Amino acid sequence: MDILKLATEWAKAEVFSTKFFIYFAILFLIASIGFWQLGKSEIARAYIIPTLVAGILLLTIGLGLFFTNKARITNFETAYKEDASLFINSEIKRAEATLKEYNTVVFKAIPIIIIICALLIIFMNTPTWRAISITTITMLIVILLIDGTAHSRIDTYYKQLTKLSQEQK
Repeated sequence: MDILKLATEWAKAEVFSTKFFIYFAILFLIASIGFWQLGKSEIARAYIIPTLVAGILLLTIGLGLFFTNKARITNFETAYKEDASLFINSEIKRAEATLKEYNTVVFKAIPIIIIICALLIIFMNTPTWRAISITTITMLIVILLIDGTAHSRIDTYYKQLTKLSQEQK
């Protein structure tokens, strides 16, 4: 498989995947509006701000990643044509750095934050803290779902890049 085609297919898959951040963001924003309009109990009212914040964060993540990866698709061809070996090496380094980031942030920090939020649910008996904790856990689970598949894709991409790089030498 051609390296440029491999990189382009990976970026297109990432663009597709990041749309799910946007879809979930919209769901959180709709939930916030629903709690605002229909929430009668104290706990329901407590969810308004946390779901709004989670929706805005997921929307920011989704749009940022969407436009970054969309731009990569067009930049890949230019960079590859300018200097193929430099392109391959920079993609391998970027993929390595991203894999390390996933291992630190997604697979270590996020589960720790989820545990802390779960403990807050147990020990904090106010509707606001429970709403914040439950919303945070829900948002982080969405991130884990989406980034878990993204991690798998970039790991496969990295392995294919290194294999093709070795074959070209």
